[in-house]
Amino acid sequence: MKTKYIIVLVYVTAVCMCTSGCKKFLKEVDPSNLAPATYFTTPDQAEAGLAAIYADTRFIAHGAAIFSFNWQLLDATTGISRTESTENTNLSNLYTLTYDGNNLHVTNWWIGLYHVIANANLVLAKVPGINPMDPVEKKKVLGQAHFLRAWAYFYAVRIWGDIPLITQPQTASSPDFLPTRTPQDQVYNLIVSDLQAADSSGLAWTDASGHASLAAVKAELAKVYLTMAGQPLNKGAGYYKLAAEKALEIITYANANPGQIGLFPSYGDLHDVHKENVLEQLFEIQYQDGIDANSGLINLLPNFKPVTVYGLYGTGTTVPTQDFVNSYEPGDLRAVDRQGFFYSNYYTNGSGPLFSLGAPYLFKYFDVTSYGTQNVPGIGKENLNMMNIRYAEVLLTYAEAQDQADGAPNADAYNALLQIRGRAQLSTPPLGSFSQQTFLEAVWRERWHELCYEDILWFDMVRLRKVYNEMTNGFDDFVGHVNRSSSQTLQQKHLLFPIPQSEIYSNPNLKQNTGY
Repeated sequence: MKTKYIIVLVYVTAVCMCTSGCKKFLKEVDPSNLAPATYFTTPDQAEAGLAAIYADTRFIAHGAAIFSFNWQLLDATTGISRTESTENTNLSNLYTLTYDGNNLHVTNWWIGLYHVIANANLVLAKVPGINPMDPVEKKKVLGQAHFLRAWAYFYAVRIWGDIPLITQPQTASSPDFLPTRTPQDQVYNLIVSDLQAADSSGLAWTDASGHASLAAVKAELAKVYLTMAGQPLNKGAGYYKLAAEKALEIITYANANPGQIGLFPSYGDLHDVHKENVLEQLFEIQYQDGIDANSGLINLLPNFKPVTVYGLYGTGTTVPTQDFVNSYEPGDLRAVDRQGFFYSNYYTNGSGPLFSLGAPYLFKYFDVTSYGTQNVPGIGKENLNMMNIRYAEVLLTYAEAQDQADGAPNADAYNALLQIRGRAQLSTPPLGSFSQQTFLEAVWRERWHELCYEDILWFDMVRLRKVYNEMTNGFDDFVGHVNRSSSQTLQQKHLLFPIPQSEIYSNPNLKQNTGY
């Protein structure tokens, strides 16, 4: 089961109220007659406020002008994808590393993340005062709001570095209505505090409705600690240990409850609409035809080739590079046509005769139910979620963090790596053959080959200051690495994205990142 959030009310300061598919629908009323100060009075309104935050997370896959979607901000710059369409200048500038503060993707991420933060601030400020309300349910609502605010700030601080830290609902008369940039350390302190609050809020370990679960919270916190251990904060071994401990909590639970958390047996399960929000998918951004099907999947399809029930369909603005596909080990199931993450052949109009596409495309998000598969026409309804936190990432987070914290891999870290490689049908050298560094680089390679095209690898590049070189199978320094997709060189300034120029124009207290 998955929950889809339907917007029904709108407030000032970009605050929208909506209802969840698992809850009673709210009666629509004129939003101009509502105000946040008087609205949060009942438990139903608390749930609606929470649903509004979830609805705002969907900005990730909303449009960024013609043939482009917001999520491409964190993919085009990695160098492992290319584009078959050049109509969108904003996207082309991402691929060529020539973007600046006027880039629409950059602006949309800023607006989208601060929408999430604004709604979360409103819920966290108003819901505690609702009475009567079951205290257990109130704590869960607040826990999810804490998680979602941390989720948004974690993206923002990694994208821009020092950012405005806003924790209360805003009006034009608020003293920090034109905020300055807050040092990253303080932003991370709030992120950790929010996730710790969510961790102790009584959430269930898993939640098939699509709401945040305890596993999602712990996975996000493990990822935060892993990031804090590396660049730019450099908190080191102590934070690697925290990351390993938090990830191990999930792994321990998964080992005891394999029917609730674990790896899917098939890579096809990752893009099966009937297997969303369960097992490996710890947290997803929810989409559904008729509510919000704008998940941007059309950008992953070949440039107007008949691979779906729609016939000539797709834009090809995110296409894997042949060099990256070739970098998978021989026999790696993830690189096998239509079995792993890519496809070079497909069925005409989704279900007809097989034909060659002439190049590899992304199968990782191919919605076979919507588009069709062999002898099975597609239904033409795009309901596929965008994966956001997977158990596979938890395993790799633990393996890296434990190795870094203890100076050598242990049996649990080795087993985590073994699970990832085992599903890919790859053999792995024995534990004793690894040093700390060789094991670390083996984990990094799996991160690139397992977590590709999920808006994760750019942040790995920044925290590690390293980039996978698909030609050497090694790792280059970030600064000076040449992206194979565009032959453009990464510079020091690219470690952060520019602050949107529109924000600087409207707030003189904001200063631009160096180099833009």
